[in-house]
Amino acid sequence: MNWDDMQPLLHDATIETLQMVGIATLVTLLVGLPLGVLLVLTDKGGPLRNAVVNKVVGAIVNVGRSLPFVILLVALIPFTRWVVGTSIGWQAATVPLAVGAIPFYARLVESAVRGVDGGLVEAVHAMGGGTWAVVRKVLLPEALPALLAALTTTVIALVGYSAMAGTVGGGGLGNLAITYGYMRFETNFMIVIVVELVLLVTLVQLLGDFAVRRLKR
Repeated sequence: MNWDDMQPLLHDATIETLQMVGIATLVTLLVGLPLGVLLVLTDKGGPLRNAVVNKVVGAIVNVGRSLPFVILLVALIPFTRWVVGTSIGWQAATVPLAVGAIPFYARLVESAVRGVDGGLVEAVHAMGGGTWAVVRKVLLPEALPALLAALTTTVIALVGYSAMAGTVGGGGLGNLAITYGYMRFETNFMIVIVVELVLLVTLVQLLGDFAVRRLKR
């Protein structure tokens, strides 16, 4: 297969991968961030101390993190079909991608938020600030560089997950690698896809590191 044949296939697969990762990242951020903060707020010493809620949320997060992504892909097929109407294609792959990344990011958020100086939290409480004020004015702003670094790590993990989803008809670069690089023995095609994935991950890491450095200043 020559470059003229590869180019349109690579273009479409790259767009699918970016769509999968982009949508899954957005859902992960919207769900994983509140979950991670909730784990801190409901823990011992937190302003919303609640052992039951903390243990339930913690257990759900732990179960989600412990499941291998390939198993999650298969286990969520009925749910995926209910959400997007199909179990194949990049749209379907977005569902297990988000479900798998949410608990991963939630734990990273929890670690980042725990690193905030407790004295700042006490100062807000002393000035009459409630839980929402603590979260909005202290926890999230102070932990922002760490949260962004955690999001960068999560996006990189999602790129890897998206390639794995391609092995079961999820579309994107992973599906292209299996269909052409493996099944049709197009070694050159496989090499190009691997290089593109490496470049994509490197770009995400560089952008994330740059943003973290700017925030720390």
